[in-house]
Amino acid sequence: MALNSAQVQVYIYEGTSGSYSGTDLKYTIQNSLIGTDTNIVFEIGELVRDYLDVSFNNDYLSRSIWVTTVATLLDENNTVFTYGSPVTETYIAFDGFGFFEDEANPQLSTDALITANTIYLPENTAGKLPIFAEGVGKYIIDSTTTQVTDSGNSNQKIQYITVPANSSTIQIYATDDSTLKKTINVINVCEPKFTPYKVTFINRMGCFQDLWFFKKTTESFSVTDETFKKNTIANNTATYLVSSSQKERYNTNATKNIKLNTGFINEDSNSTIEELFLSENVWIRYGSDTLPVIPKTKSLTLKTSLNDNLANYTVDFDFAFNKINNVR
Repeated sequence: MALNSAQVQVYIYEGTSGSYSGTDLKYTIQNSLIGTDTNIVFEIGELVRDYLDVSFNNDYLSRSIWVTTVATLLDENNTVFTYGSPVTETYIAFDGFGFFEDEANPQLSTDALITANTIYLPENTAGKLPIFAEGVGKYIIDSTTTQVTDSGNSNQKIQYITVPANSSTIQIYATDDSTLKKTINVINVCEPKFTPYKVTFINRMGCFQDLWFFKKTTESFSVTDETFKKNTIANNTATYLVSSSQKERYNTNATKNIKLNTGFINEDSNSTIEELFLSENVWIRYGSDTLPVIPKTKSLTLKTSLNDNLANYTVDFDFAFNKINNVR
């Protein structure tokens, strides 16, 4: 009896690991061996992603789900293997991504869920930092220690710790409470002239991450429309009014744009800028609203301490909706 094909059932659910039922079965996939291959590969990442909620309203909720796969091995007669089948595996899924250099199925951080070692906050303003509860036992902000509790529920796997205003250092420890996994420096920025804007995006770990823009802001908008030419002649008099337009405008709308400047930040923040540009989900805190935006700037030269010392980045964003409400 030789392996010929495999069938995988994909269960996607919230709650605790393994707590799935028949209603959580989302996909059943079957693949066959190709040529002389000895492994059958299933790509389920994009399928799972359809069930990850990435909505954000300044609420910093955990966006993760459980995925359980049940693989059944089949021989050339489509008979189920009696040994080693089925194979059940369970994973926790985030809406993250790896880079090409990371190769297949990269293991991302299991402690602090940001790449950079520095965060910038406006003076007298608290911040948020995502951590992976399974991999963190405690964190210390300045001299205050907080133990991390993992309930096992999917809505607790990503936790957003509050960074108090005017903090200076965050230390993240492993579950043994003694192994220091990451130290993050907090730089509090006093900006007396401009109004800082907070941009939040889904980073490569699949978490909400904030990036503050402290310097000059410029807002603009661009209009789109269509026109047609109409007949203005009055048939009964063969005349027309010069106040009546010959061209009519319709489908008029506009897109608002905002240009932001980070202010001077160090080279360590390049990873944050890069992940912002690669993110498919970005929001700006605009007054009392959280609004979706799309980075309009498509290329940027990353600056280094050797060449540039401190760097200011200018980024254009389009608001991700029309100015005139045409939601139907």
